[in-house]
Amino acid sequence: MPKNAVVAHPLPLAPGEPSPEVCLRVARKAATLAVAAADNALDDLCRSRAASTARLEAVMHASHEEAVSAERYADHAEQSAGDPDLPDRALSYYAREAVSHAVRAQSAAGVETTAAELQAELEQILTSAERAQRERVRRLEEARDEAEQRAITGMDEENRLRATTNAFLAEQYVADLGWTAGHVRVMEAAETGRLYWRGGRARQAACHGAWAGGRRISRERTQELVAARFLVSKGSDNDTVVLTLSAMGTVALALTRLHPAGLHTSDQTAYAARLAKARRRHKRRDDQKQAARCLPPLDSTAQRVYRRPVTLTEQQSHLERETVNRLAHDSCRWPAAEPVEPPSVQAALW
Repeated sequence: MPKNAVVAHPLPLAPGEPSPEVCLRVARKAATLAVAAADNALDDLCRSRAASTARLEAVMHASHEEAVSAERYADHAEQSAGDPDLPDRALSYYAREAVSHAVRAQSAAGVETTAAELQAELEQILTSAERAQRERVRRLEEARDEAEQRAITGMDEENRLRATTNAFLAEQYVADLGWTAGHVRVMEAAETGRLYWRGGRARQAACHGAWAGGRRISRERTQELVAARFLVSKGSDNDTVVLTLSAMGTVALALTRLHPAGLHTSDQTAYAARLAKARRRHKRRDDQKQAARCLPPLDSTAQRVYRRPVTLTEQQSHLERETVNRLAHDSCRWPAAEPVEPPSVQAALW
């Protein structure tokens, strides 16, 4: 490294960040100046005499290394432009690093450090009006993005996050339920409120209250879901028991709808999966088989974390119902005021 090499320190961040356009232009200009300095050092080496070759070779390598770094940061800046996942100051950081390495490259090559002039463009201080304008633009962009997401999903940001979390839970826990599509059909029948058990048979009634006939439902799968507490008894009428979803069953059914690929293709594969999960060294083979015949409960984490997303339409309907109920409550609470007679009438009465 030559004596006139400068060790560049990290550039201080200015109170006002330069625009992305300025950062990209400065970064690429810095890389161009750094490459020119490295080329100049290479030309000096090629024209040198044997006595000065070693020193000029060190100069050439030093300037070339800095030029490569300057180009790398300029490339980072161009590749990250418009990336919403990167922080707002990433572009200015890349630009400052490109300028810093360009200054080093010119200093190592022994040429005028014109790249230092680029620092001033990155250190501009915004006025309060400029900062306010940028903040307004940022908020408008956020509002536009939020409006687009609401139009696509029908949900606000909080409920979109719920939906994303639920999708992750479904991928994690649906396969562990050991269900097939047949189990889902039984759960969907119970969801209608018309699944009943009578005479050792499970059926879905044609309408509410008509606990006779209807569509036959798998007896074995119904018994499995009841034993695992995914289905619970809602009430009974003589020898008829109405089955409905438990709180755990409601969450489990919602997760299977989010990730149907986690369901097993047949009862045999579902049993094999439960058997593999039930295998323990300290368990007898018969005990393992008995455990595999039973459906495991839904993981407590999934039950605790799952929250059903609420759409904007549902929120609006709920708000309208609350408003109507509040107005009805207020009208009952405060009796109508008695009419007040005019002052002239009151005076006459006295």
